[in-house]
Amino acid sequence: MENLLLKVNLQSFMPLTPFHLGPALLLGLIFFSFLDFPTFLVANVIVDFKPILVMFLDLNYPLHGFFHLFLGGTLVALLLAFVMNKIRGKFSTLLRFFKLEQKSSFRSILLASLSGVYVHILLDSRMHTDIRPFYPLDFNPFLSSSTLPRLWVHMLCVWCFMGAAVV
Repeated sequence: MENLLLKVNLQSFMPLTPFHLGPALLLGLIFFSFLDFPTFLVANVIVDFKPILVMFLDLNYPLHGFFHLFLGGTLVALLLAFVMNKIRGKFSTLLRFFKLEQKSSFRSILLASLSGVYVHILLDSRMHTDIRPFYPLDFNPFLSSSTLPRLWVHMLCVWCFMGAAVV
């Protein structure tokens, strides 16, 4: 377990989805009338299911992969939209408790699913060298090799969380 913890550095912490919840909460609240809120939250974190498995099961696979591409992310978003459309009613009590009730439609669920996954990919593309968002093209135009932009992405996520608390 100690070896696993030593392998996880600051760059690897972005797969731990709490960072992605900051922008998800803030953008979800700002665009509340257009996006299905629970779908948007789930879409912002579901892409990291594989990286979390790779990290915590110490698997010998690349940390990011197909689901961190716009192509793979779109497939995940479509699947999520269909699933959320079926189970969306199960969130009503929780949303009512937080006074976040909203009417949902398949359109708002699909829009939330696609935009949430794409926000996730854009944030991760800024800082992870193994992501090629426009595959089969072998480049990442969003990547920055400097440490400052990586820190900036982390801080942006924290600031978004605090902004969401204010909203």
